[in-house]
Amino acid sequence: MESSSLMLREVPIEERPRERMLQQGAGALSHAELLAILLRTGTVAESAIHLASRILSESGGLRSLVDMSKDQLTQIKGIGDAKALQILAGIELGRRLAKSSYEERITIRSPKDIANLMSEDLRYLQKEHFVCLFLNTKNHVIAQETLSMGSLNASIVHPREVFRAAIKRSSASIICVHNHPSGDPTPSPEDISLTGRLVEAGAIIGIEVLDHVIIGDQRFISLKEQGFM
Repeated sequence: MESSSLMLREVPIEERPRERMLQQGAGALSHAELLAILLRTGTVAESAIHLASRILSESGGLRSLVDMSKDQLTQIKGIGDAKALQILAGIELGRRLAKSSYEERITIRSPKDIANLMSEDLRYLQKEHFVCLFLNTKNHVIAQETLSMGSLNASIVHPREVFRAAIKRSSASIICVHNHPSGDPTPSPEDISLTGRLVEAGAIIGIEVLDHVIIGDQRFISLKEQGFM
């Protein structure tokens, strides 16, 4: 019984939930350890991990915990409004994730799809923003990232940074997008040169550059459609 009621500060560092998650990832943690991270703190009498274990036991397990209300949660000793809301927020995030599906992801079928997705974000910016869209094998957009801001040239946007980001997201392909603050989307020699370098690098790495779209004021140009790729 003594070991089960140890305060968290008395638990070896390598056995603490946060430290274990940092070292081994969330998948290595038990239900109680993940719940303890949500709770953040225990009580005067018990650690967060012991409190989490007791919550799971008294609620009847993870499946039953999901269906509990705030009032039901606060009936458990050690759970006040704040901790109950933390638990409910974590459960709600899980529900929303479960409801999401790959079909809900944006699918890129044409340069117009790219322009529709990015125009409102980029058209009014006063500096050039270079954005990469990362796609899976079905051309669903799985992520996007702004990789540079300022005048577009090879020293600011380097293929190394572009494909490092793509590899990190396990992308099957990428689409490059940037804006022209002047409102004229006509590609510059630097735009064309950079696109060529990215296409070559992608061919070597095995991540295809599907297009490079330049956003202007209510206009856009696809370098692929223009024959530059």
